[in-house]
Order: sequence, then structure tokens, then C-alpha cells
Amino acid sequence: MGSENKHFVLVHGACHGAWCWYKLKPLLESSGHKVSVLDLAASGTNLQKIEDVHTFSHYSQPLLQLLATIPPNEKVILVGHSFGGLNIALAIEKFPQKVAVAVFLTAVVPDTLHNPSYVLQKYIESVPAPDWLDCEFLQSGNKTVVRFGPKFASTKLYQASSAEDVELAKTLLRPSSLFLEDLSQQTNFSKERYGSVTLAFIVCTEDLGIPLNFQLWMIKNAAVNNVVEIKGADHMAMLSKPQELCDSLQQIAAKYA
Repeated sequence: MGSENKHFVLVHGACHGAWCWYKLKPLLESSGHKVSVLDLAASGTNLQKIEDVHTFSHYSQPLLQLLATIPPNEKVILVGHSFGGLNIALAIEKFPQKVAVAVFLTAVVPDTLHNPSYVLQKYIESVPAPDWLDCEFLQSGNKTVVRFGPKFASTKLYQASSAEDVELAKTLLRPSSLFLEDLSQQTNFSKERYGSVTLAFIVCTEDLGIPLNFQLWMIKNAAVNNVVEIKGADHMAMLSKPQELCDSLQQIAAKYA
């Protein structure tokens, strides 16, 4: 790949959808890049219901299908936000040869020493129950469904974002799952595949959803060497700091893709 015209694939976090990239996508495109955004199963405008999505692999299917269509001689820059870090890890495990660099935007970064649920379990243990505020957790078949409440969204995820973006989120957020039960049964991501791709992490200093100390713990735990920081960004950096995020992604892409 040359210095321009990279292909970015942007993967949203739990309860969100392709809509959350609406500021970043045109910024990257105006710099000459190709950008693909997608809705994971039962997310955004995807018509499936979370109650009918039984496994993490099923939830990730739209991303895996997209990567399957990438030509053999092409590589993408895979960007995962929040819980979307696990989706891009699964995509790397299946298509390592198609990923130039994987960028974890204040996202869950699995390692190769533990099973895929390990970092997620550590995160859940680190968050005191009252911090979930008005989120709802319901059992559905073999998984727990989570619904982000408006108070949680506005104070923990979107606190540095505009009132309009908070309103957009309240309208578009959908119930989702962290698929903890399923992920705890899966085998580790491998050193040979997932471990063969360069990983980068974008730290958001004002994130109250995945606090800074936990972001730093994940970076150390997964031995990520390529770290960029966006000062003043809340959990939704693509909305609160879109230009800074665009610059950070281009910086990472120029170095590794």
C-alpha cells in the first residue's frame, strides 16, 4: 500500500451500530481513504434481534463476511471500538493475512495466554455495580442481554460529547450482549494468527466507560507497543474528538499499512 488510499474497516461496540462513525467516515474519506462501516448482528439497522443471536461468532458474522470479500492482495486497517475489540480479534484470527494493522480504540484487547473472555471478566470485576447506573441485564437463553440506560450513556460514555450526539444515542442504542458465557468456552486466540498482526491502541484519557487505568492494564497485558493518546476524549472519541481520532488513525496507518 502507498501512503494514501488505505482501506479502514470500522467496527462499533456493544449496543451501538455503524451510525456512531458518522463524523469520522467523511473525515477519512476526504483524506482519500476507503472506509467500510457495518452493523454487527442485531445492531444498528441489522434486522436480527439479540434474542436470536446465540453465539459471539454469529454476532460477528457481518464483519467476517466483509473480510471474506477482501481480495487476497489487499490489506485493511481494522478498527474496533470498546467491545468491538473482540470482534476484530476474531476477524484477525480468521483472516490474519488481510489485516495490515489492528487498532483498538479504547477497546477490549484479548491476549493469547488466556481464553477470549479473560479481559472482559477482569473488566466486569473492576466495575462496581453502582457504576452501571440504569443499565439493564436480562437472561436470554445461554447469554446475558445488556441494555445501556440513558443516564449511563450520557454520564459514562458520552459525557464529553454534544447534547445532539447524546440524543442520537438515546434514539439508536439497542440491547446487546457481551457473550461472556460463549466466549469463556472458546479456545485462546493463537500466537500464529492473531498474534502475527501488529496491534495499536488509542487511549482516551477521559473515558469513564473503560477507565484510563484499565486501558493501560490491557495495553500491558496484551503487550501492545503502538499506543496513541487522545487527550480529552470520552468513551465515544469518534463523536467527541473526531478530527483527533482521524489524525491518530492516519498516523498509525502511515506507519504500519
